[in-house]
Amino acid sequence: MSEKPVSSEIWRLQAFRSKRPVDPKSKVHLRLYFLQAPVFETTDVDENERDIRKLADTNFLKQCDADSLERYQEVMNQVMDNHGYAIKSYSDVIDSEGEKSTLVMVAHLRDDGAGFFVGVPNVYRFHNLFASSKAVETFANGVVVYSFYLRPLTAIIDDGERSHSPVNSFETRVKCMLRDISLHYVLPSHSLTPLLSSSVLSAEEVAYAFCAWKFAFHFLNRGQAAHQQLSELLRHAGDSAASALSELRVAFQTHAFNEGSIQEAIFAQKDLVKHLYADFARRHRPSSLEADEQQSTGSRTTSLGLDQDQAAELAHIKRTCHTDLEQAVFTAFLSFNTHILKTNFYRPSKTALAFRLNPDFLSGTVYTQRPFGIFMVIGAEFRGFHIRFRDVARGGIRLVQSRYPQAYSTNVSNLFDECFNLASTQQRKNKDLPEGGSKGVILLGLHHQTQGVTAFKKYIDALLDLMLPNEMTVQHYSQPELLFLGPDEGTADLMDWASLHAKKRGYPYWKGFTTGKSTNMGGIPHDLYGMTTRSVRAYVTGIQRKLSLEGTACTKVQTGGPDGDLGSNEIKLGNEKTVAIVDGSGVLFDPEGINLQELRRLACHKPRLPVSNFDISLLSAQGYRVLVDDTDVKLPSGQIIESGLQFRNNYHLLPDLHADFFVPCGGRPAAVNESNWKTFCYDQKDNLRFSYIVEGANLFFTQEARLQLEAAGVVVVKDASANKGGVTSSSLEVLAALALTDDEFKQHMCVEETEPQFYTDYVKDVQQHIQDNADMEFERLWMVKENSKKPLCQASDTLSQRIVKLKDDIECSDLFDDAQLRRFVMRQSIPQTLQKVVSVEELERRLPESYLKARFSAFIASRYVYLGEAKGATELGLYQYLNQLRQLANN
Repeated sequence: MSEKPVSSEIWRLQAFRSKRPVDPKSKVHLRLYFLQAPVFETTDVDENERDIRKLADTNFLKQCDADSLERYQEVMNQVMDNHGYAIKSYSDVIDSEGEKSTLVMVAHLRDDGAGFFVGVPNVYRFHNLFASSKAVETFANGVVVYSFYLRPLTAIIDDGERSHSPVNSFETRVKCMLRDISLHYVLPSHSLTPLLSSSVLSAEEVAYAFCAWKFAFHFLNRGQAAHQQLSELLRHAGDSAASALSELRVAFQTHAFNEGSIQEAIFAQKDLVKHLYADFARRHRPSSLEADEQQSTGSRTTSLGLDQDQAAELAHIKRTCHTDLEQAVFTAFLSFNTHILKTNFYRPSKTALAFRLNPDFLSGTVYTQRPFGIFMVIGAEFRGFHIRFRDVARGGIRLVQSRYPQAYSTNVSNLFDECFNLASTQQRKNKDLPEGGSKGVILLGLHHQTQGVTAFKKYIDALLDLMLPNEMTVQHYSQPELLFLGPDEGTADLMDWASLHAKKRGYPYWKGFTTGKSTNMGGIPHDLYGMTTRSVRAYVTGIQRKLSLEGTACTKVQTGGPDGDLGSNEIKLGNEKTVAIVDGSGVLFDPEGINLQELRRLACHKPRLPVSNFDISLLSAQGYRVLVDDTDVKLPSGQIIESGLQFRNNYHLLPDLHADFFVPCGGRPAAVNESNWKTFCYDQKDNLRFSYIVEGANLFFTQEARLQLEAAGVVVVKDASANKGGVTSSSLEVLAALALTDDEFKQHMCVEETEPQFYTDYVKDVQQHIQDNADMEFERLWMVKENSKKPLCQASDTLSQRIVKLKDDIECSDLFDDAQLRRFVMRQSIPQTLQKVVSVEELERRLPESYLKARFSAFIASRYVYLGEAKGATELGLYQYLNQLRQLANN
């Protein structure tokens, strides 16, 4: 193939520094830059290709000597092995001036590391080094390699124009600089960068301050406790009071201790930042890093003395700070230091910064449930959290984008609360599963809205840093941790990559690290087999059965359209007359019932299609479609819709919209809340708009809204009960991944051209398991509703809490040590298809003990509450139930 230049946005660069200053009185050296568009033999290369000779610019290959080519190949191999980031150094390399230098080479993927190159001089200058020359080489597989030929400054001119020599050796300075470059790659350019470029703070101190800043922003008390107390006092004061209080909390979150005010405190108290970083380093810096590396130049301001007593640290903060705001901010910095259990901060190769936090810092008034563990992850393009409520836990990873700056402001203020609430919901949803609830949320930075894939990969890589033992990570929590992740909004297509990356990193449970993988990797796709929707449908049909309703005679409104997992399967499995669908593209309405055949065409299309692709000729005379980009649309009623986007966003509150069932299969959290529940509930004549709500989407309703709706006479089935089919499927997918060896997994669970018989049978087992669990819970909830008249949403919470509490009690007891009972429970809880391949005795040897205990406890607790406890929740009842199980085990 003929040679051709590539896009003008991609360049090669060479830069040289003059030996002497521009004139004898000046400190400024002349820099000469050569810029050139690369020419590749072909740009059609495999993304996994790593042979320099196939990837490099043709002129580079002509000019590069054998030693240089070998170094570039080493860096290329490392960057391909390390998910797009590598750093290597070579001593005694001859530079362009014929002098010995240390060559530092840094590589990353082309779409990554924006702002990295221009900021590197700030890092090496801080350590009293200079680059005699530097270069940027781009390669056809998307890798960029930077080269810096570094030499020492032999004399430093201070602010008083006095000259002195650097304190540390050249080798030590290079070593420190390499570690700082890794931090600069992770956070190349942000609001605190001027503190590095002016040499006020080191790269380590700046990176620390940035992360502590984000911790302080998310966890400073911003009126939550006062809000909760007022909420209790005003609970019966009416809608206007609840609405005003909700708006007040939003204002607190937005304006009190905003990120700008915390940044101002950092710039005002730079020495205190140094002091608190020194405290952080004392706690979390590996002992293998020599003491003389902590400070590589004599020009830095010496950190204040450390005090082992935390009370003394707090006293120092009080003495130093000038305002209450500063004191609150830096007290939060100290809390950050003391609640970190492990971090990858000092690992030499990392793509994002991760902190495993002890959750004890959370306010018990605001967060009444205490998570088991919290991870905070910060990268150049994002920030995120992962929260889990038990040691063995599973939940999806959600990617949040912000279309407008105002949306970003709201999303960043709610980031932790959204993650916490989703994980808490997952904990209740997972009540009858071995895994507890967890959730991860990744919020893209305002200027990085198109970099979701990069953000996700860095987030996963950083989590794995903390899951895998490493001598550069100080362990304040030494127990092994199991993480099982799943797909959620924006991440469904990335589960394969995460599992394979975990395998590459050496994570022993890589097969079960993610669920929702492709079938050729042993995944059981929820959308393909309708797993989540099966439990939703169990509640819809359960209500119809209890109330003698004919499904085809019922009307339904659903949010989440034919292009979504839940929405498409609700269309395929449901038989109600759907009168309205709201999805990302707009609104589709037909009072005569939307043409089901056309909806199923969209839902079954590959890829699935939104309602914007619906054939509107199939609508009745009173039907309409309004898309989000439409303006000034006239409805059949004569109403003019000025903004399709606004119409879509508020369509669920439209007074004229009525149906028997409302089934949300998508939408943002708290779409119906304490301030708008009445608008959702009633039409203009105070008639109920919907009679039955089955929550397919998580958190579409707030708990207060649910209670008000049920008090008004609406039957509300909460998300934690209704949509647990997906998590049940994922749990059994994890079980197969943990139970089977790599060879067995490939043979039985990986679908190539045809499904293995094991896979077909196992999927049927999973579907039956979902149906059985949903039916048992529905019957139990309906019994509570009929007997006690208790709202279903409260009954769901009570049921979840009862099972979770009983699970914990059983797990802490010695019941698991009863081998006969344990094996009976395993035979009952593990699908027969799996037991035909791996015996229960062998499963006990293969599965982690923590997982076995969780499975054992979940089965006993859930079956007792669903079935045995129906006759009375007493200790005697549990004792009798266990005796029944033992008798069955003996037979």
